[in-house]
Amino acid sequence: MLGVPLLVTALLAGACGDGGENDGGDAGPGATSAAPAPTAAAPSASQSSGGRVTIPRSAFADLPPELRKTDAQPMEVTDALPGLCDQEFRSGGRSVTASAAMMSTYKQPKDPPENVPYGTLHQTVFAFEGTGAADYLRRVRGAVADCRSFPASGGTVTVRSEPMARTGDEALLVTVSRPATGLDGSPAEGRTTSQILVIRVADAVTVVHDQGWEGTSNDPGLADDVARAAVRGLDSWQR
Repeated sequence: MLGVPLLVTALLAGACGDGGENDGGDAGPGATSAAPAPTAAAPSASQSSGGRVTIPRSAFADLPPELRKTDAQPMEVTDALPGLCDQEFRSGGRSVTASAAMMSTYKQPKDPPENVPYGTLHQTVFAFEGTGAADYLRRVRGAVADCRSFPASGGTVTVRSEPMARTGDEALLVTVSRPATGLDGSPAEGRTTSQILVIRVADAVTVVHDQGWEGTSNDPGLADDVARAAVRGLDSWQR
């Protein structure tokens, strides 16, 4: 990632920050703090440990128009990352140089404009140095494999993980099934599913949490579309 030009955007600058502090991990000596929002786009550069790394808005997934319901907006990394048995997706390492998160909503291709969103995407991007990105994927893969199920209100949450072939440099798909609840949080019949995509491209990793709208199930059939959009974003920054 050395020497790759980065574009600092006013919208995302406030969301970029210390990879350890924002997500509960240990802050490293090369981790960045939030950059002040510039009045116009300005070039920056990824540097070695101790230099500033800024994650551009273009590094995030940009869904095709037929799926996009609302544009992505910055959010806190700690709010974007999912939690299962424990804090499986926190960076927890000193090799993180930056992290940022965005939230967007999506729709089905044939949904009329007046419909509510079909689901939400909470996406986090981590920038690493050294072998940090590959190490993160290895740690997450092991932690998720150890979390087959856990108790929750109304029953048991089950977790299943599998590799995603031909997605970035390496990728993991996690499917979570939990007891359904009503809008008020009361138990309902059946179960709902959500999915978590963890994708590495070069020295960056993205975690995309795909959830149905207001407690409903996501559409597993859109996982490949979301993954392709996420890879395009990381590719545009890392390659």
